[in-house]
Amino acid sequence: MGNFVANEGLSIFVILVWLGINIFLFVHSYMAFLVNRFFYTRVILGHALSWARAPAACLNFNCMLILLPVCRNLLSFLRGSVQCCSRTAARQLDRNLTFHKLVAYMIAFHTAVHIIAHLFNFERFMDAQLEGNSSSLAHVLSLIGNKHNESFLNPIRSNETSPTIVMFTTAAGLTGVVITLALILMITSSMEVIRRSYFEVFWFTHHLFIIFFIGLVLHGIGRIVRGQSPESLYHHDPERCHHEFEKWGSDPQCPEPEFRGNFPGTWKWVVAPMFLYLCERLVRFYRSQQKVVITKVVMHPSKTLELQMKKKGFKMEVGQYIFMQCPSISQLEWHPFTLTSAPEEDHFSVHIRLQGDWTEALYIACGGDRTAVQDAWELPRIGVDGPFGTASEDVFRYEVVMLVGAGIGVTPFASILKSVWYKHVHEQANVFTKKIYFYWLCRETQAFEWFADLLQSLERQMTAKNMNHFLTYNIYLTRWRDTEAAHFRVHHEAEKDPITGLKQKTLYGKPNWDMEFSTIATNHPGSKVGVFLCGPALLAKDLAKQCHKQSQAGAEFIFNKENF
Repeated sequence: MGNFVANEGLSIFVILVWLGINIFLFVHSYMAFLVNRFFYTRVILGHALSWARAPAACLNFNCMLILLPVCRNLLSFLRGSVQCCSRTAARQLDRNLTFHKLVAYMIAFHTAVHIIAHLFNFERFMDAQLEGNSSSLAHVLSLIGNKHNESFLNPIRSNETSPTIVMFTTAAGLTGVVITLALILMITSSMEVIRRSYFEVFWFTHHLFIIFFIGLVLHGIGRIVRGQSPESLYHHDPERCHHEFEKWGSDPQCPEPEFRGNFPGTWKWVVAPMFLYLCERLVRFYRSQQKVVITKVVMHPSKTLELQMKKKGFKMEVGQYIFMQCPSISQLEWHPFTLTSAPEEDHFSVHIRLQGDWTEALYIACGGDRTAVQDAWELPRIGVDGPFGTASEDVFRYEVVMLVGAGIGVTPFASILKSVWYKHVHEQANVFTKKIYFYWLCRETQAFEWFADLLQSLERQMTAKNMNHFLTYNIYLTRWRDTEAAHFRVHHEAEKDPITGLKQKTLYGKPNWDMEFSTIATNHPGSKVGVFLCGPALLAKDLAKQCHKQSQAGAEFIFNKENF
């Protein structure tokens, strides 16, 4: 239980506070439209009025939050500020995209409720206008405003119109349609299958948020939702006068009511985060204009492109990531890549798997399809934004560390292992971390090629320094052909593994995480074990479950997942 609280306690608290604020705003706004000021509005609309306005208040709150988790520079600043005080609080900032998605789902939910309620409202407005019954209070209220300079309650002013016409001829209706379409496109294009296979679609449609926020701010300028003005309420008590609506105007106790729309208030909620995001984009633009020099291009056999670069003033920590832009490919697209270099190196590097149009175009631009060596002046101009922090920055804060990488997800751990190599072999630095368990899961043998050189170098250096106990690594080939497996097993007794060239033999199939965690807990009783994953959500779920399960075995496992 204690381990669960350590891993998830603060996250659950934040989510509960966020849900609590949403519930409070919903209930408070719902009740706010049950007061006398909106008595006559409810005569026409009933409780659909409150059902429309309550989610609108929650929409304002969540639209205020939606931009904050994607302000990368702000989050990096906050992470550095809180890290010295609370490692748990810093870890919550690494879940920024998860919270961003939750807020987006909440916006979608409240948007749906808001739209459905207003569809009922417009239908009832139309019915009240078409009723033609002078003994009906709803119809009498709909007729108010026909005279010159007279305030109105019913926005449908003619019985010759329709809700559809009103929807596309009023500011509220038109902006509502636009922002709803923008929201639908942004959410659907964010599905994982589209984001991974058609990243450009996700990238461009997500920038509809500009149209979304403009429409959101303008949505209320028509003041369609109206209530009795405070001055009118002073002279006209709706609870008493609604029974005598035939005498309105002739009875001094019940003059004809006057109505007024609410002043638009959405801008008050979103102006601050919009300003922060604008500052964020200005910082990104400034960084993108700084010169980046590509010092080396390596094309690995596993369809992985390695770029080594230099940039003035660039400082990084292990496990961080950058956003890259290549203007010759696209002026607008920025893609995230984990840094694979160590802070101790005189350059920074990324390893890019060729997957999709952008990476293929970058491969060609860097001369990957040529046999001759490309001159430096022929290399494309690269824009770099970052570096930005992730959970892996905390790796050296734990005495015992588990690193789990799946496929190209091993990239953040390349930086960590290189840094370990420099600290222990070159600098002899006093590192708090005493033991690292490294697990690498790959489907195919080709995926091992680019990273095997680093592991071989580490293996040689650790052996030479008599530090074999420091790093334990296990490499798993999770998918292979029977003929290949048989061939590898024949060579299993060889001194070095036939796939990786390492002394540690490649394992086949998937790890038995229950056994692995139990062994580590037994070997390190009373220790805090940092578990770092860069891999799929299903694997994250399994590891998080093991962290909770093994808390009773003597060690406390703290789960961290790369999230960008």
